[in-house]
Amino acid sequence: MARFRTWTGIALAGALSLSLAGCSSTGGKRAEDARKAAAAQGRAAVDTPRWTFAMITHSGDGDTFWDIVQSGAEQAAVKDNINFLYSHDDEAQQQAQLVDAAVDKKVDGIIVTLAKPDAMKAAVARAVEAGIPVITVNSGSAESEEFGALTHIGQDETIAGEAVGEELNERGRQKALCVLHEQGNVGHEQRCDGVEKTFDGKVQRLYVNGTSMPDVQSAIEAKLQTDKSVDAVVTLGAPYADTAVKAKRSAGSKAEIDTFDLNAKVAAGLTDGTLGFAVDQQPYLQGYEAVDLLWLNKYNADVLGGGRPVLTGPQIITKDDADALADYTKRGTR
Repeated sequence: MARFRTWTGIALAGALSLSLAGCSSTGGKRAEDARKAAAAQGRAAVDTPRWTFAMITHSGDGDTFWDIVQSGAEQAAVKDNINFLYSHDDEAQQQAQLVDAAVDKKVDGIIVTLAKPDAMKAAVARAVEAGIPVITVNSGSAESEEFGALTHIGQDETIAGEAVGEELNERGRQKALCVLHEQGNVGHEQRCDGVEKTFDGKVQRLYVNGTSMPDVQSAIEAKLQTDKSVDAVVTLGAPYADTAVKAKRSAGSKAEIDTFDLNAKVAAGLTDGTLGFAVDQQPYLQGYEAVDLLWLNKYNADVLGGGRPVLTGPQIITKDDADALADYTKRGTR
């Protein structure tokens, strides 16, 4: 497998306990995975009690990124004999209510995202006061310890943005458009902050309605039509990269399209040159490790991170790397 370019100073989280060594997604690897699953018949690899863990995220409906996070969490839950409950809401108040509901159910552990931390603080505090261990994942690394969580699993969003800024410098870009698809999401603002910190050129922020892809496309297209000096568009989620490509074509722009996060379409776009690069934060790993670390804490009082986040990224993925990840993106684990 190609060696992926990683941002200097990042110590990535420990390796998964299952191998992701590459074979064809329609051949040996998939067949081997199916054989192992059939042999295990869904049985756990441990004999610990069947604890119940709840994961509550800020995902909207149909977000493929969160499908990958959930997939990782479910895989770990099977291994660890966990009854896994997943719920989500992109409205912070509703997400907080889902956390409250999990506390009322007296679950044995909670995994939660803090995209809008102020709205989530009271609900997380209630869980901690109830003696329920909490792990934050993906967003909210700065607030995780303050809120009483055991640890945070994800990437540092500012550092990830800094990596993008450096990559844009290497590519000789002069003006970048940072497209924010969810207003109020602190992680998205931190990503653009990071780009601004290290990018030698100019950065403009474009706020779009991320719940409507036609609106996203028209907003990007209009910006590219009115400002021909934009030579890089950075989207903050994989599903928006393809929409940005369509907007670029409609606007007749020559801007390079780059994106945070990875999926099968992004991998294909990197391969054919439609996209310049992607920033991978390994969502499968975030879900898997969140469940596994909660299990380790319940079983053995283990805590990882030493008070600091357990980092799963960023990794800068280019055309040279895309082929090595294609099989994993097709099966939904990268």
